[in-house]
Amino acid sequence: MTEAEQYLWRHLRMRQMAGYKFRRQHPTCGYILDFACVELKLVIELDGGQHADNIEADEMRTKVLNQAGWKVLRFWNNDVLTNAEAVLSEIHRGIGETQPPSQPSP
Repeated sequence: MTEAEQYLWRHLRMRQMAGYKFRRQHPTCGYILDFACVELKLVIELDGGQHADNIEADEMRTKVLNQAGWKVLRFWNNDVLTNAEAVLSEIHRGIGETQPPSQPSP
């Protein structure tokens, strides 16, 4: 894992992010996702400098995942390392937007 992935994983693991379980290196739709919450169908992708040259491939990946019902949040490694609070806040917002509806009490 990159330094940024290690940092973010410390905040996602063990249900620390709003009580949801995230997985690392989760395979789906022919891709290996950096981080995924299967319950919410939420993907977190971290991009390094090499992704600047692969924008079209990343856009296609996001499109395929969206068509399969996944919401994709994408961050630059540098942002995770230099502006972590904003990244974590954006992930919390993404969780709020994808939370399944509450089940009525029996």
